[in-house]
Amino acid sequence: QVQLVESGGGLVQAGSSLRLSCAASGRTISTYSMGWFRLAPGKEREFVAFINWNGGNTHYADSVKGRFTISRDNAKNTMYLQMNSLKPEDTAVYYCAADKNPLGRGQYDYWGQGTQVTVSS
Repeated sequence: QVQLVESGGGLVQAGSSLRLSCAASGRTISTYSMGWFRLAPGKEREFVAFINWNGGNTHYADSVKGRFTISRDNAKNTMYLQMNSLKPEDTAVYYCAADKNPLGRGQYDYWGQGTQVTVSS
């Protein structure tokens, strides 16, 4: 019912910034909680950030805390991940996901196709 498409990835130098977008279609995500995940070569999928339905509750993986900011614009049916002070270890495919539960359950109903982020040193 919901399609999610990530964009904004690319190749940047360490210390640079990127802003990822997750555009939803098919249904409004204004009542969904959302999350960002990443998958790096040779590693398991890693949780990055969470945001509840109205943006009033967010939390982050320790590895990105203080550098990344998750946000959403429900009027645009879009979620964002602002990534600052990027490090080579941030290199991964980044995925957005949606949970029908507005408060979050730790499980997700919809996933995007991913966008590649590569950070060079």
